[in-house]
Amino acid sequence: MSNLPPLNTDTIWAILNETIDDATVNQLVWHCLGYRYNSSTGEWDNSEVAPEWRDEYPQPPDFIDSRPATVKLTRSIPKENKQILKEKLGFKGYKIGEFGPRQTRRATAANWLYSYMNPVSSNLESV
Repeated sequence: MSNLPPLNTDTIWAILNETIDDATVNQLVWHCLGYRYNSSTGEWDNSEVAPEWRDEYPQPPDFIDSRPATVKLTRSIPKENKQILKEKLGFKGYKIGEFGPRQTRRATAANWLYSYMNPVSSNLESV
C-alpha cells in the first residue's frame, strides 16, 4: 500500500471521476482508518484502528461492496462535513440514471476522505 496516491483534492476528484480503481479507494480509506498490511506476515495490523472500527471490522472492509461498512463510514462523517464535497469542491453529484450503488459508495469514500483531510475540529475520535 505504499503506492497510494497523495491525499489531496486531485485524488478526491479522481475517485469521483472513477479514474482511480476501487481497490485504491479502499486502500486510502483503510490507511486513514489505521489499518496497516504487514507484507512479511501477510496479515493486517489493526492496532492503530479506533475500537469502534476494529471491533466490528478486525480486517479492513470493502467499502465499495459492503453497504453496512459504507453506512458506518457515512455515519462517522461529522455533520458539518456531510456536504463538504458540494460546498468546498463544487461536486454536483451524479446524474439520475447514470449512477448506481458503486458510484454512491465511491462518493461516500471521497466525502469521508475529504472530511478526514479537512477536520472541522481537532476531535478525530469519531473516525
